[in-house]
Amino acid sequence: MNHINVTINGRQYRMACEEGQEARLLRLAESLQSRVETLRGKFGEIGDARLTMMAALTVCDELLDANQRIHGLEQELGSLRDVRVAALDRAKATQAAVAGALNAAADRIERTTQVLNRTVGGGVAIG
Repeated sequence: MNHINVTINGRQYRMACEEGQEARLLRLAESLQSRVETLRGKFGEIGDARLTMMAALTVCDELLDANQRIHGLEQELGSLRDVRVAALDRAKATQAAVAGALNAAADRIERTTQVLNRTVGGGVAIG
């Protein structure tokens, strides 16, 4: 377990994190600090605890919105997968129907060719 120091709202905090996660934890702290600064710009000095709480609530609000969007996108993806499966099934059915029609046409052509060969070959001499 590694430890790093982060500064949020002018205060330093010693944080523990897994090895290799130091840069991520620093980026998270920078993001929270940026939110605190934005809120301070909007509301002025309203108290450290309140400012930090408002920043945390802002993050939670964005997380809730993101989770709702993810859920909606997952539902849409499921619907699109269902449409894709149905389209593939229709394409396979169409392909089978076309193959059947071509085979039937080939059989008719073959039978017609045999009839013509019998008629021309065993019938009248030309010339």
